[in-house]
Amino acid sequence: MPLTPRPRVPRRIRAALLGSAVAVCLVAASTPPAPLGIGDRLFPYLGNPGYDVSSYDLDFTYSGDNGKPLKAVTTIDARTTRDLDRVNLDFAHGTVDSVEVDGLPAAFAEAGEDLVITPATPLPGHSWMRITVHHTSDPVPAKGRDGGWVRTADGLAMANQADVAHLVFPCNDHPSDKAMFTIRVTAPQGYTAVANGLPAGARRAAGGTTWTYRTRHPMATELAQVSIGRSAVVHRGGPHGLPVRDVVPAQDRDRLEPWLAKTPDQIAWMESKVGPYPFETYGVLMASAATGFELETQTLSLFEKGLFTDPAYPKWYVESVMVHELSHQWFGDSVSPRVWSDVWLNEGHATWYEALYAEEKAGKPMEARMKAAYGASDRWRASGGPPALPKPPKPGQKIGIFRANVYDGAALVLYALRQEIGRPAFERLERAWVRAHRDGTAGTADFVDLASRIAGRDLSGFLKGWLYGEKTPPMPGHPDWKPTPAPTAEAVKK
Repeated sequence: MPLTPRPRVPRRIRAALLGSAVAVCLVAASTPPAPLGIGDRLFPYLGNPGYDVSSYDLDFTYSGDNGKPLKAVTTIDARTTRDLDRVNLDFAHGTVDSVEVDGLPAAFAEAGEDLVITPATPLPGHSWMRITVHHTSDPVPAKGRDGGWVRTADGLAMANQADVAHLVFPCNDHPSDKAMFTIRVTAPQGYTAVANGLPAGARRAAGGTTWTYRTRHPMATELAQVSIGRSAVVHRGGPHGLPVRDVVPAQDRDRLEPWLAKTPDQIAWMESKVGPYPFETYGVLMASAATGFELETQTLSLFEKGLFTDPAYPKWYVESVMVHELSHQWFGDSVSPRVWSDVWLNEGHATWYEALYAEEKAGKPMEARMKAAYGASDRWRASGGPPALPKPPKPGQKIGIFRANVYDGAALVLYALRQEIGRPAFERLERAWVRAHRDGTAGTADFVDLASRIAGRDLSGFLKGWLYGEKTPPMPGHPDWKPTPAPTAEAVKK
């Protein structure tokens, strides 16, 4: 979305506005700043009302020491949706040095995990604003918090899902407010920086190199990725000329090449299932870090290098995990959840295509995996909630909302739907879903409505129990499938 050009403000007017800013700050001081949120059931203080972000410009300067804070400047272009005398951004775990709104200094204060900004003059509704925050970004994890920056053996990467992008940069940290990104990273000689999107230049100077990347499609804050390390960037062609670039530790490039070479065929396989790849580029980032997870950061999925080098992982399993993160580019990245309770649409679909790939390429039957999931589904629902109504995350719990109920439990919902409406209708639904909501957000009700239209009948009653029930409904076509009781304490001891 193009921005309205901003006229330069004459110096005499700026001086007058600065004077009025003092008065605004005195008035604001009478009402203490408070954290806000958009009321997400799972993360009530994430996101902020009153504006819609159009673009982020992130500028990081890395010293070469991943234990020291990075210097950073975050610039946000947004459109107000109502009159605002304050603007709340999600931000924590960094020091704010100064804030400007439309080029004028603004007062700011912390409130919970919000940065509360008081502009020099109130902002009218339905107008453009530009917020510039000079701050630090600390790569050392906050106590009791996981994610944000990930310290690797040779630098840094990002893992912001679901609720920690604001530990890295000020933002409207909710997937319902997607925006375009420009990311600049300055690092010492010997380091390479790569980020989401396509490269837009590299400027070398005596102190290091500044790399610039830009996205061509809107992105949720939780999907931002910046890799800084002693890395090799490996380029190859994908389907239809798609540029594919992978980022790996330079010393491991040859060792990892057989895995990297699989990506173009995996993209082609996914396109055969759901339609054209939705972004401008793709690739995998293999980081020397122990995260305990892989992550679908947009256009550059994050993987632990150990997944590809540990012989304990079977080849078919590693490939299916690669497809899991790849499929997220359609399900979760291009089509993002409207609220975090819709996360089953992300993870259920990624698990579905992971399992389908394993079935078609490695002879691992989908039906056997779904039968096992059916047996465990009641237990998953009891511990994590139904797929579309997950229980809130527990403070400090690393897995957060990412429990089995939104992975295989949600894939089981898709299996039941395919059983109910038939394979041809189900495959039409999958293609229609990513086409209808590309570059946007969508929720559970949208999926139920589209499934009903594709099937030619109302499926809300059928899907209600699968999505929201405390108990797993009977599986169509498999009346013999039964829940499997949890093992007793005595059985566990044996």
